[in-house]
Amino acid sequence: MKYIFILLLVCCASVNAQDLTGTITDRDKHALENVNIYNLSKGSHTHTDANGTFVLPAPWLQDSLVISRLGFKTQHLIVDQALLSEPLVVELEEASTSLDQVVLTAEVNSLSTVVAVDLKLNPVKSSQEILRKVPGLFIGQHAGGGKAEQIFLRGFDIDHGTDVAISVDGMPVNMVSHAHGQGYADLHFVIPETIENIDFGKGAYYADKGNFNTAGYVDLRLKEHLDASSISVEAGQFNTSRLTGLFNLVDEQNHTAYLASEMYLTDGPFDSPQNFNRFNVLGKYTYTNPNKDKLTLTASHFQSKWDASGQIPQRAVDQGLIGRFGAIDDTEGGQTSRTNINLNHLKNLEHNAVLKTNAFVSKYDFELYSNFTFFLEDPVNGDQIKQQEDRFIAGLQSVYERKHVTLGSGSLEYQAGVGFRYDNVDHMSLSHTLNRQTTLDRIALGDVDELNAFAFLNTEFKTGKFTFNPAVRLDYFKFDYYNKLTETYDNQSESKVAFSPKFNTIFSPTQNWQLSLKTGIGFHSNDTRVVVANSGEDILPAAYSVDLGTIVKPIDRLALNATLWTLFLDQEFVYVGDAGIVEPSGKSRRMGVEVGARYQLLDWLYVYGDANYTHARSTEEADGEDYIPLAPKFTSAGGLSVDNRNGFSGTLGYRWLGDRAANEDNSIVAAGYFVTDFNVNYTIKNWTLGIIVENLFDVDWNETQFATESRLFNEPAPVEEIHFTPGTPFYLRGKITYRF
Repeated sequence: MKYIFILLLVCCASVNAQDLTGTITDRDKHALENVNIYNLSKGSHTHTDANGTFVLPAPWLQDSLVISRLGFKTQHLIVDQALLSEPLVVELEEASTSLDQVVLTAEVNSLSTVVAVDLKLNPVKSSQEILRKVPGLFIGQHAGGGKAEQIFLRGFDIDHGTDVAISVDGMPVNMVSHAHGQGYADLHFVIPETIENIDFGKGAYYADKGNFNTAGYVDLRLKEHLDASSISVEAGQFNTSRLTGLFNLVDEQNHTAYLASEMYLTDGPFDSPQNFNRFNVLGKYTYTNPNKDKLTLTASHFQSKWDASGQIPQRAVDQGLIGRFGAIDDTEGGQTSRTNINLNHLKNLEHNAVLKTNAFVSKYDFELYSNFTFFLEDPVNGDQIKQQEDRFIAGLQSVYERKHVTLGSGSLEYQAGVGFRYDNVDHMSLSHTLNRQTTLDRIALGDVDELNAFAFLNTEFKTGKFTFNPAVRLDYFKFDYYNKLTETYDNQSESKVAFSPKFNTIFSPTQNWQLSLKTGIGFHSNDTRVVVANSGEDILPAAYSVDLGTIVKPIDRLALNATLWTLFLDQEFVYVGDAGIVEPSGKSRRMGVEVGARYQLLDWLYVYGDANYTHARSTEEADGEDYIPLAPKFTSAGGLSVDNRNGFSGTLGYRWLGDRAANEDNSIVAAGYFVTDFNVNYTIKNWTLGIIVENLFDVDWNETQFATESRLFNEPAPVEEIHFTPGTPFYLRGKITYRF
């Protein structure tokens, strides 16, 4: 009898040791990725992959499971023998997005999941808004709307992307060794209505993110299929109009395809019209075979042209020479275009493994006219410069991903990846010009070839309430520059290797509380022209960062987060506009604190807010002379959203950027601002009527500011002071959308 009892216990243990497998889709049978399956009884969890499949390690009979994803009703299941006998198939029903659909899981970038509620309740309405969805990230436009925005994050004036890695469906956006500035990231080729999710992470803790991932990364994911076709017409002040169309071409279980397009025109609020135009078109096709292997092909084209009023000196406004929206040189502006082909392939392998491959090619051109100093260098013709390049980009990344490997009392997941990126930049030039017509002098002209090959290994070991995430990345760079202004053939080459280890620890005492300690080394590359000029010295400056953070949901509808962090950078970069080069300016240290809160007050009312304080200093300068120009000190953003209340939805939001030093000794201060935006929509059947208001209270604010030495025409001597681009005044637009 004793042996029979022991045998029964062994049999029961064997049954309970069985993994729970399954597939989760929506009601239209589309696979749902990143659905959380949480075992309340054991504290373990898993999530679905791109095919909607999952494996939950060894649940016991009568364990309680929660299945949740943003935008869908949460389901609760009790494990019984029937669930374990065959793969589980679950269809989730769509529902209004709510914070109680978020389950905290032990992921390195869990905050990105929480913040996703913001995007669902308040979708991006313009390309300028895309990056603002990342808590603590601020942007500023200062060249007519067609130039990439200036970015601020974690005490960095990132210029146009030097310290944040940006990608779209795995395709990098940042431009290495760009004619205007290192890491230049122009996101205007993304149509806002096609965005499915914005994944982000702060710090250098992610092995699959390489160049420019120091302050953080932002990865946009575009929709694979449309819920419905739609046409939108938008019109407003300053001769603004926008026409958008999204069209379902195929919507079957194994095939989906859609086409999206955008035309945007505006003169802006400036005295000299911007004559801005932008055209976008995108097509996306996805095929899934019976083995659930997936192939996605995306093709897009973007082009834009604009005039600009540039940055104007404060003294010109104070003296009444021009108004706030005037110009000293209104012949600034430019044009740019980008054509992309992006291929993503997912192959299912044995043992819960997949092989993910991403390949892309891009053709890009850029032409920009700027005048930062007016008549400082050339009192007769002025100091206008032209920056131009033609670029071809190709790249590939393959990642082998294995999940649910039993290791002792825990489980192991790992990703191993290899890849490359190649940039061929022809006719990269800097010229002294007059009125965008006459070339007075060629300052620089050459070709750049830059190769980045890489490999990484990311592992996650989960045991009990802990997740340990050791990872390592190896990057190889080859820089080539052909100088076309020398009398003899002048081609210079340098190479370098970067080694970037990471180690992150996550502790989850409960399903509603998470603590994390993150450590890692990241880097950003230097401009190829500076690399060869410095004979390969200090060309991949490293960033050493540490985060101590927590996320907690004290109740289902309230999420709080807080982080203490520090980052040490081997080398700063300062873009010298009138010389067209990037120069090193020494080591720096940043320390900061970030807090955030999100509260679902009612089913239809959502409140959110984030605040960030940063202390940023150069470490090689004397006290009082060690300020980092334009480094943000205090930032905050937040608001409240109404979702589907008697057909109404909308958001009232604010952005607050505090005063900050504009030069090294803080003798010149860049004034902060507090701006409020508002939008409201009313939906009736297939129609949605909307109103968008930027700067609701019509405050005077400066979107970008620089401490610049310049000289106006007939001024006897140069003056260094704030030069600024004024922020948008009260700006009203109306929008009509029809879905079919």
